[in-house]
Amino acid sequence: MNQETVDPQYHREIVSFIRRGGRLTERQQDAWDELADAYVLDVPRAVSSTSVDTAHRLDPVTVFGRGAPLVMEIGSGRGEALVHAAAQNPDTDFLGLEVYVPGVAQTLVTMRHEGVTNLRLAVVDAAQALATMLPEACLEELRVWFPDPWHKKRHHKRRLVTDEFLPLAARVLRPGGTWRLATDWEDYADQMRDVLSRADDFDFSGDWSTRFEGRPVTKFEAKGIAKGRTIRDLAAVRR
Repeated sequence: MNQETVDPQYHREIVSFIRRGGRLTERQQDAWDELADAYVLDVPRAVSSTSVDTAHRLDPVTVFGRGAPLVMEIGSGRGEALVHAAAQNPDTDFLGLEVYVPGVAQTLVTMRHEGVTNLRLAVVDAAQALATMLPEACLEELRVWFPDPWHKKRHHKRRLVTDEFLPLAARVLRPGGTWRLATDWEDYADQMRDVLSRADDFDFSGDWSTRFEGRPVTKFEAKGIAKGRTIRDLAAVRR
């Protein structure tokens, strides 16, 4: 399936997360009240609170107020890696997709502290966003850091990085753009490598990558290291 023939309803087959709520701290609520209108995208919904109206199209130039390379992180969590990247690369625009609202709010807290403005956030199902919301070939990079491993075998079908996700990633990356991944679950790393090895739309060496220097060691990654897990990085380039 090439990028021109991705079915807009394709996202219905990919369910890689459970929507997690939770109350905001006072600091998070304050940041949300101050910054959400400017930095959290108002996405028209289809059915659920993380769905995307299939008629909705994101215009990055309008959203960011300029034309610049665009990097997207799926599952940005509390925004540690995302805000760090935006702060280090002011000439690049960053978009974070996250379904955990307190994580988005905490990202706003950190953005405010760091004075970051070249970042936007969306509370959406990533598969839906990639299928219809984002323009084709709009991304310089797609980053997936430590996606939910769904470690129980019966739940492996919920993992994000599968053969079914490949055409969505291919659709949004420009030719020459890079898809970067990292995980601390060895069997998921093996699955990612197998999936990328089968990807007709990507060039992939088949080897683990050296650690991406643009990714800081987050609290989540540090916990994995403390438990003795090996961090695996992978990268593939859009043909």
